[in-house]
Amino acid sequence: MPLHHPGPSVPAPSRRTLLRAIGGAAALGAGIPLLGACGGSGSSADPKTVTLGSNASDAVPKKAFADIYAAFRKQSGITVDVNTKDHNTFQEQINSYLQGTPDDVFNWFAGYRMQFFASKKLASPIDDVWDEIGDGFPDAMKKLSKGEDGRYYFVPLYTYPWGVFYRKSVFRQYGYEVPATWDRLVALCKRMKKDGLVPIAFADKDAWPAMGTFDQINFRLNGYDFHVELMAGKASWTDPRVKAVFDHWAELLPYHQDGFMGRTWQDAAQALVAKKAGMYLLGSFVAQQFTDQADLDDLDFFAFPEMDPAHGQDTVEAPTDGFMVSRSPKNRSGVVELLRYLGTPAAEQIYLRADSSVVGASAKADTSSYSALQKKAYDMISGAKSLTQFMDRDSRPDFTSTVMQPGLQKFLQNPRGVDDLLSSIERQKKTIFASA
Repeated sequence: MPLHHPGPSVPAPSRRTLLRAIGGAAALGAGIPLLGACGGSGSSADPKTVTLGSNASDAVPKKAFADIYAAFRKQSGITVDVNTKDHNTFQEQINSYLQGTPDDVFNWFAGYRMQFFASKKLASPIDDVWDEIGDGFPDAMKKLSKGEDGRYYFVPLYTYPWGVFYRKSVFRQYGYEVPATWDRLVALCKRMKKDGLVPIAFADKDAWPAMGTFDQINFRLNGYDFHVELMAGKASWTDPRVKAVFDHWAELLPYHQDGFMGRTWQDAAQALVAKKAGMYLLGSFVAQQFTDQADLDDLDFFAFPEMDPAHGQDTVEAPTDGFMVSRSPKNRSGVVELLRYLGTPAAEQIYLRADSSVVGASAKADTSSYSALQKKAYDMISGAKSLTQFMDRDSRPDFTSTVMQPGLQKFLQNPRGVDDLLSSIERQKKTIFASA
């Protein structure tokens, strides 16, 4: 079962499970479904009830969502009957669940994960919802919420960016400047190494962090469209553009923290906390490890540097969570009312009171209570031309877990022999994507 990057709201071990094994095609026809709708098969619609399948079984998000639904009930008179399941159960059984008698609405993820179910006709388009909420979201977020047919299937609630994190005091102490280009990044790494620092904190024991590094180099070098094509199995892994990603990454590897195969992301973060590492490429959930307020106030980040002026820094990796509608909701009018509410800054604000490490997806989000780090994250995401979702959300889970995770670890341990590795990845990709 693939391990995926943790989200930012609760302690890492439990949060990591929220994003693991995100269903996809791998679970099609996978045994007897463990999930079932609140009302069960054949139940008639109650105009004052909307059923909702939730994977938010961790305490923090569960409370945050409950607060939203309570506020919605007070406003609308409609009760949200929540069917909460264990993270792993929800993700592993999602296909069987959606093909059976699912709830009206369910928690899910933007981008490819959403598009998969839309293309299988296991989700309902919600263009009527977006007619009401559309002006509240930036174009990049709208793109993430559309299926391949151009219709809307998703309402985003919150998101968080990946970036290069560093300590402001360390940069001041050594006179470092934020690198705007790849060459300046490499030069900064050399300086940090000379100054006795680990240039880039790094861990890959759980196999997902390396995917984030690949993504950053790939879309900076080759652009957003190529990233999407590659993740969707449409572009070839033997394409010279992919080889160029690994060639650049190999240039950076000598500046990665040693011993990464035996280290978790939390352990790597401690090197940044202790000022032993100069930088750390990760999601903003790295802030969880800064338990002292003074250390947290010293934390900052920058967008991964430009590699090709044609693409600049216009793509941001920002995993986004929200809601979808099952193919035949029993209370369609109630669903529309709920989703219109969930697409408001007011709903986001309720969630953020319980989970302050993420940012609202809306362009109209109330940022007055945001920390400096949150405001910067919000500005980066809202100003992006394109948003990606991280490799394990932008592609099939069976491909990322069985091919890409071990493949990237093989490269990290032996950067030579990339041609053979990419040929192997391409062969396996063809087999897996042909089984859709």
